Amino acid sequence: MSTVITSVDAGSPAERAGIRAGEQLLMINHHEIVDVLDYRFFCYDPSVSLRLREADGTTRHLTIEKEEGEDLGLNFDTYLMDEPRPCSNHCLFCFVDQMPPNMRDTLYFKDDDARLSFLMGNYITLTNLTEREAQRIIDLRISPINVSVQATEPQLRRTLLGNKDADKSLEYMRAFGEAGIEMNGQIVVCPGWNDGEHLRRSIEDLMDIGFNSCSIVPVGLTKFRKGLARLEPVTKEKAGEIIDLVDEYGARCLEKYGTRMFFCADEFYIKAERPLPGEEYYEEYQQLDNGVGMLRSTMNEFLSGLEDAESGDVASFTVATGKAAEPFIARLVAEAKKKFPQLRGEVVGIVNDFFGHTIEVAGLLTGQDIIRHLRDKDIGERVYIPKTMLRHGEGVFLDDLTPEDVSRELGVPVIPLEVDGAELLAAMRFEEL
Repeated sequence: MSTVITSVDAGSPAERAGIRAGEQLLMINHHEIVDVLDYRFFCYDPSVSLRLREADGTTRHLTIEKEEGEDLGLNFDTYLMDEPRPCSNHCLFCFVDQMPPNMRDTLYFKDDDARLSFLMGNYITLTNLTEREAQRIIDLRISPINVSVQATEPQLRRTLLGNKDADKSLEYMRAFGEAGIEMNGQIVVCPGWNDGEHLRRSIEDLMDIGFNSCSIVPVGLTKFRKGLARLEPVTKEKAGEIIDLVDEYGARCLEKYGTRMFFCADEFYIKAERPLPGEEYYEEYQQLDNGVGMLRSTMNEFLSGLEDAESGDVASFTVATGKAAEPFIARLVAEAKKKFPQLRGEVVGIVNDFFGHTIEVAGLLTGQDIIRHLRDKDIGERVYIPKTMLRHGEGVFLDDLTPEDVSRELGVPVIPLEVDGAELLAAMRFEEL
């Protein structure tokens, strides 16, 4: 069963209380435990009363005193104490549907689980929530919830999500807003579908609902779209149009609410060939994981660190990144060379042959593309890549190659770095990370 304890952390409150693997956690403070949300919420208090079922079927009660917020130290068969809930949509722009065949099974799984939204920051559509689950989010005050909005016009939302009941989740958004649940949104802009006046409608509705923030990101289109809906990429002109529209509403929100609320992803500025906004535009980088302000943050961290940096070892390296970020990282390397002429480093924007040349972000590059485009180059003593190229928690590229695999092919260490300007500067100068 999902709430059967598989192990107990050494030195934890649960171990000190004598809880053993194989027992089943039934209740905490008289509340039934169904999954990880119940477990996390009800074990937060400094004094918790547990009801457990032992392997022979007998039950016992015990009370544990601990620090407020301290985890009990119980582990279960799965992180969620349940199976992840698959997506019930058929979105016109779904990236999973644009994957090539014969890749690992996990890359084809579409999750749309509210629990993962709260615990790991995943964006969800809310379309597979039941009324009971929506009420539980309100009752437990679960925040923040990250919502894939796409459109707030009911029929357009149903069409984009490929789900005849997709408009039902609009009611949940309003109910969460009224209950004070913090929500962050994302709108994937598909030109000709949800841009222009449709985007205006969505932004105005989210302002009314009371979203905390919302990123506007361009649709990603791979070369594997046979049999899928016809979608067009974001052009230079379209990118400029979207930036102007979002900035118009951002200015209104800043005046009315003290926050811009709506932010364009860096890709729009790259496509529009416009300079990135200053750091103050991004406020506290609330939408950084959606590519909003990532380049500005990296540049500012790097240049700030460069001002105070002292001469270090002679370094010879290559930074491999996506075509979109190439000119920005190249500028940082050039600035570093001005101060440290002994630096010998280059930036290579890797062309994405695997998914198609319209995909220019680093996070969708594969190991084989890096090998193909660097094999015959003078790449120096090390190759640096952003960690966003690797699957979180697994350390592998999308094609299942590892940095070690790529290193063997290139003959030099391949070192993943956080998307962090200070860490990039330290790596360029061969400082210990």
